[in-house]
Amino acid sequence: MTATRLVRTAALAALPTLAVAHAAPVISTFGPLRRRLMPRLSGRGRPDHVALTFDDGPDPLSTPFFLKVLDERNIRATFFMLGRAARRSPGLVQEIVAAGHEIGVHGWLHRPLLLRGPGAAYDDLARARDTLAAITGERPRLFRPPYGVMSTCAHHAARRLELTPVLWTCWGEDWTARATPQSVHRTVTADLDGGGTILLHDSDCTSAPGAWRSALGALPRILDTCEQRRHEVGPLREHGWL
Repeated sequence: MTATRLVRTAALAALPTLAVAHAAPVISTFGPLRRRLMPRLSGRGRPDHVALTFDDGPDPLSTPFFLKVLDERNIRATFFMLGRAARRSPGLVQEIVAAGHEIGVHGWLHRPLLLRGPGAAYDDLARARDTLAAITGERPRLFRPPYGVMSTCAHHAARRLELTPVLWTCWGEDWTARATPQSVHRTVTADLDGGGTILLHDSDCTSAPGAWRSALGALPRILDTCEQRRHEVGPLREHGWL
């Protein structure tokens, strides 16, 4: 067997192992297991606080409605933004920051990082981080992968870019066409406790058209429930989890 064939055979034999290593972090996608074994990645914080987070924006057609509710309730949140969406609406990004909210990276495009190699994963996150930094004047510190799916390449890229990955402990399933304000509130509060991190969406760019309205309708009720349970609501930077 020639040297070239030996190298090729060895490389092919190693592919399954490399694939497993790349995809191993996908186990964190399973919420109950993540909450139990990976509290830091889940965004588990101080027991009297709940972190409120939004994904997939900013969207000039929907995000301002969320900002209005938050302003009326004097609540600050963390917005995990897509770089391309931020580039299209830099004024809205600046408005969000001026209102006191926190900005995180959600990637440049909403594409699974599991399907990307080291270079592509790094470029995606770096482009989004640098775009948000240029608009806001401050580099984001937090990162949430699209679909909540991590990979080894994504972990390495985040570390190089000094981004801390954070997922969530409860969500509203507000991206579906069948979602309603009632179902979103019920789904969020079923798993909500002190120290938890809530995931909602302020845009329907990857959801059913108009799905953001279910999250918006549920938001006041979610905040009411947190108040009734004596949970302070705020952004991840006030969550005491880092």
